[in-house]
Amino acid sequence: MRKILLSISFLLPAVAAFSQVGEYRSELSVGVNGGYIMSNVGFNPDIPQTNLGGVTGGLTLRYTCEKYFKSICALVGEVNISQVGWKEDIQTVDDLPVINEYTGLPETYQRRLTYIQVPMMARMGWGRERKGLQFFFQAGPQVGFFLNDKATSSFDYDKRNKADRVGAMRDAAQDSLPIQRKFDYGIAAGLGLEYSHPKFGHIMLEGRYYYGLGDIFDNSKRDYFGRSNLGNIVVKLTYLFDIRKSDNSKIK
Repeated sequence: MRKILLSISFLLPAVAAFSQVGEYRSELSVGVNGGYIMSNVGFNPDIPQTNLGGVTGGLTLRYTCEKYFKSICALVGEVNISQVGWKEDIQTVDDLPVINEYTGLPETYQRRLTYIQVPMMARMGWGRERKGLQFFFQAGPQVGFFLNDKATSSFDYDKRNKADRVGAMRDAAQDSLPIQRKFDYGIAAGLGLEYSHPKFGHIMLEGRYYYGLGDIFDNSKRDYFGRSNLGNIVVKLTYLFDIRKSDNSKIK
């Protein structure tokens, strides 16, 4: 299923690029984006978590290629620096915080991973192109390149409270393992609103979800985790300005 989803996602931009059967466009816009990420990791065996907050920002490039009936078709690419990872919810079987016997404090652990993320999406928009509002949907593949990570913990790994922890949290293998797979890949999809003005450019507010198809740890039968894929919810603002416009007075 992962291979099928990945194949479909990589075909989306190609289909958009070669399906020139509508009203022709050739518009290029560039700009910047920034936002907030809520992330976790899908571990198997399961590791209880809450969302880890982080930031993302980078460059955006958009090529608008046609208007098919009322749908405005475009290709969108980004290069972002993003903070993702996971934050553990360390509790007892009675859903109480696990207290460390050495510090007397609740045990907490989070691990922030920094990636270069490159989404490449096909976009469909409905509404105004030059002045006014436009609703859009975009989806496509995303790849990521691991840069570094930083762990923050309230306890020493060898002195964790194993007696009160539940399930895989007793082993806490994810706390001691380095990031073994530096390349990440998956599917991103988002919904948003864009406001355009002929003099000031384009401002977009978007909510996006990313589902990782790869794992951050090895997943063979002899490894601890069978799955360890990233999942992100992103809220971001993007500003674009046009560097090439179609010569068409009918575009509004």
